[in-house]
Amino acid sequence: MPTITFVQPDGTATPVEAVEGESLMQAAINACIDGIVAECGGNCMCATCHVYVDAAGLPAMAEGEDALLDGAAAERRPNSRLACQIPVTPALDGITVDLPDRQL
Repeated sequence: MPTITFVQPDGTATPVEAVEGESLMQAAINACIDGIVAECGGNCMCATCHVYVDAAGLPAMAEGEDALLDGAAAERRPNSRLACQIPVTPALDGITVDLPDRQL
């Protein structure tokens, strides 16, 4: 299983063994990671699973995800993504996912 490290705004890092095929959002929820609200349940409708992650190995961002990130509560950065839109694959093993200071 790929290991994903979620990093809180204070620098606290939590490695999580994620199931291949689930989303980064679901991996975070399953591991009880603080900072992922996921109000819409992973349907790309709310931007409360906003994360900062490098694009290497990730699928391209869809237009809907891009539009939602414009309204995210935390600062949008060039590496902003919605965790619900990123499927866990072996290519993500070892990736670091930084959480914003707020989702709402």
